[in-house]
Amino acid sequence: DVLLFTNVNFKIKARRSQYRAFIFSLTFLLYASFHLSRKPISIVKGELHKHCAASHEVELTSYKEYAVQIQPVRKSSNVSQCGWEPFDKNNYKQLLGALDYSFLCAYAVGMYLSGIIGERLPIRYYLTVGMLASGLFTAMFGLGYFYNIHNLWFYIMAQIANGLVQTTGWPSVVTCIGNWFGKGRRGLIMGIWNSHTSVGNILGSLIAAYWVSTCWGLSFVMPGVIIAVMGIVCFLFLIEHPKDISCSCTPPSVSECFFCFDFCLLIHILYQDTNFLFSLFSQGVIEFSLCLLFAKLVSYTFLFWLPLYITNVEHLDAKRAGDLSTLFDVGGIFGGILAGLISDRLEKRASTCGMMLLLAAPTLYMFSAVSKMGLEATVVMLLISGALVNGPYALITTAVSADLGTHKSLKGNARALSTVTAIIDGTGSVGAALGPLLAGLISPSGWNNVFYMLMVADACALLVSLKILFSFCVFLLC
Repeated sequence: DVLLFTNVNFKIKARRSQYRAFIFSLTFLLYASFHLSRKPISIVKGELHKHCAASHEVELTSYKEYAVQIQPVRKSSNVSQCGWEPFDKNNYKQLLGALDYSFLCAYAVGMYLSGIIGERLPIRYYLTVGMLASGLFTAMFGLGYFYNIHNLWFYIMAQIANGLVQTTGWPSVVTCIGNWFGKGRRGLIMGIWNSHTSVGNILGSLIAAYWVSTCWGLSFVMPGVIIAVMGIVCFLFLIEHPKDISCSCTPPSVSECFFCFDFCLLIHILYQDTNFLFSLFSQGVIEFSLCLLFAKLVSYTFLFWLPLYITNVEHLDAKRAGDLSTLFDVGGIFGGILAGLISDRLEKRASTCGMMLLLAAPTLYMFSAVSKMGLEATVVMLLISGALVNGPYALITTAVSADLGTHKSLKGNARALSTVTAIIDGTGSVGAALGPLLAGLISPSGWNNVFYMLMVADACALLVSLKILFSFCVFLLC
């Protein structure tokens, strides 16, 4: 009997390990597709506005006469001499910044509700609907090329809609991965897993760059198709929790029914469990949320503006600039893994974040100076900056969120992980919205001022991490 029990127990553990590896890989690919669909806008910016001769250099009697002469060309090739209307104007940086802000502001607002709504719905259904909708709105932006649409509001509305539906992704995958993996080597495991962000950015850059110079509409349509296909894969194969493989025949409860959610339930959720929310916020969620706000401000400014910066500084075309910008994400992969490994060894998440943030500020200053000295120096600084900027960001959004959401003080509350993840990442997304917007407003006065803004944000993140480190409840977190 003992041998039989041992053999059965071994088979159960082996089966669970196989499922863990499968869920790890599947959620990795699912969220990589989210970032894959976000990246094209940064690559296409260099094509939406091209540097061209100033109007006074064109020997025409008036701007109206000039517009009449280029109009037939624009109709036939979908481009003007300066890019794509309405982004071919002198205020193009502000207009492109408005696109980033539209997406990220909608993402930040939607994230706070997403975790609350998502935890009341089956993750598989919730994530599938979000991915299919995201595929639609990503492709919708690219359709503006094929249908020759030059209305700014069309592109802004596509970004807003995409930002809202993409909030279904992060709380869902973090909750799923948290259900399957314990706390043992969470920093390292999630550091490796969180490289999906950088992998998605790299793939998105390469796919968008492939078509950007010939048919930039496909730079959005193809990523939209990919994330929609992955949504179908999610529906067919995602397993939310280990208990789901026990083939239980019990009927689903009302809270598990995807179609039983209504607005009244949302209102009830928002106002219930005051003690739960008080306990939640007493564990450092606010501090880590603020730290992520500044860290994500820096990271997303690079995400949305780095290719255009490389185009301006290195004088490369949009395709080569997009390819080169992937090195920042390659550095981010190593930074996320390194941050998770160090935090596991030290058993101190806040200390690890603070250490990397301390190194990031001078690195950003070096990047702004060295990147003007040549392509080789730019490559090196892209790798180093990517590691130091994305390391703390990756650690907070994964291991820290999972630690806080499963902390013993929450007494096993099943809603904690999704709620904590949404609160932290939602607050971080406010910074993600502000960073690209500020970059668009500041960059006309010089790229150096953008880097000064990023260094200030990094310093603020460092100050918040120091507050966490010396907080009276730090022993609960570390």
